[in-house]
Amino acid sequence: MKKVLYVASECVPFIKTGGLADVTGSLPKYFDKEKFDVRVVLPKYLCISENYRNRMEYITHFYMYYNGRNRYVGILQLEYQGIQYYFIDNEEYFGGASPYTDHLYDLEKFGFFSKAALAIMPSIDFQADIVHCHDWHTGLVPVYLKTQFAADDYYAGMKAIITIHNLRFQGNYGIAKVKEMTSLPDYLFTNDKLEAYGDANYLKGGIVYSDLVTTVSETYAEEIKTSFYGEKLEGLLWARRDSLRGIVNGLDYDEWNPETDPMIKQNYSVQNFRTLKKKNKAALQEELGLAVDPGVMMVGIISRLTDQKGFDLIDRVMEDLVADGIQIVVLGTGEWKYEEMFKSFAARFPKQVSANIFYSNELSHRIYASCDAFLMPSLFEPCGLSQLMSLRYGTVPIVRETGGLKDTVEAYNQYENTGTGFSFTNYNAHEMLDTVRRCKDLYDNKRRWNAMVERGMKMDFSWSASAKKYEEVYEELEAK
Repeated sequence: MKKVLYVASECVPFIKTGGLADVTGSLPKYFDKEKFDVRVVLPKYLCISENYRNRMEYITHFYMYYNGRNRYVGILQLEYQGIQYYFIDNEEYFGGASPYTDHLYDLEKFGFFSKAALAIMPSIDFQADIVHCHDWHTGLVPVYLKTQFAADDYYAGMKAIITIHNLRFQGNYGIAKVKEMTSLPDYLFTNDKLEAYGDANYLKGGIVYSDLVTTVSETYAEEIKTSFYGEKLEGLLWARRDSLRGIVNGLDYDEWNPETDPMIKQNYSVQNFRTLKKKNKAALQEELGLAVDPGVMMVGIISRLTDQKGFDLIDRVMEDLVADGIQIVVLGTGEWKYEEMFKSFAARFPKQVSANIFYSNELSHRIYASCDAFLMPSLFEPCGLSQLMSLRYGTVPIVRETGGLKDTVEAYNQYENTGTGFSFTNYNAHEMLDTVRRCKDLYDNKRRWNAMVERGMKMDFSWSASAKKYEEVYEELEAK
């Protein structure tokens, strides 16, 4: 049986700020338990719900040298939904009100966490075959594994994988400070190892020292080897192209299931959505004060309101979308200018635009279940989960062809009557507007529209499919 240790800064249900937590919380449950023993190690943040902290069992503690002195490393465990979780306790580092705080302090505490994640293995009696790290927060795990820990026979032969969830965030700071904190030797801070553009770079270290690098869609794996998407690491990723794999994220089909979802007005399935889904739409229109009209096309947007997500495009054509008679439902927070843009349109057109400038999991479920279409015009999107949720709920995605959006949404072909959504290629506001209008045209052709909805609902983007691909990667790594 292969032993795999996941090392991550966040994980549902314990702590979540983004999609990384969904991956680390869902994926381990879907491996073949006969072949893989997958466990997860996390920081024991004070901001984890008391409900979970009270159920954690103390295992042991020890002291580890880091940043100039010996520091406390407590180990607790909790089994949840059949997966063993370990929590590294150090209140000095993990006692804040949120998992991420000041950038330099985050670098210090995640350097500590990366070293401790390796150091606890003998104490938990789990000698991993593969250590699977996630994003820059754990970038130093492969570095420590292949340098300071390499002299210990216990760690000999361990393989490392790092998954890049978003290349934009890399964890970089001045070399002198990082060297002082981590006690890593001078030879590691060169441009073929941790150094990048004058700084030390955690993620670069992880990419250099991992045996394999994965990212969260096949298209994104190709994109990050180019200068536009490569965030100044494209040369390294090109050099490591033979060890780079793209595996699209999955969706928890138990939580996101229109047949059983307790948060929506009317449950429905691929067999009966034609008659039942519209009940959710009418209920949401009434709840949000929009015109209750089954004939109008309702478009959902659930997102962080930032430039990365394409809101500068929406800003340019929002007047046109409203003039076309489309209803728009927005949920999310972010940059002030986009929050104000949507609030302004909601004030001017209260029967057409609903701006919900906050986040609510319950409302997000209702939006996916109620809207006819879902808009994601991202500048870049490593994987994206909203389009998968939309397909699951029979809500047609309108996306830009980038990253995971390109991999998971098949563009509509009017001549062959195929596809599961609409897409556009160039990052251009009027190309996006034209695509929304093509979607609206199809919406008025109910026979073809319902056929597209049905195709989308029948797609399988569950974690089961993704887990099989990760199993293949682990097998490949062990064979090396």
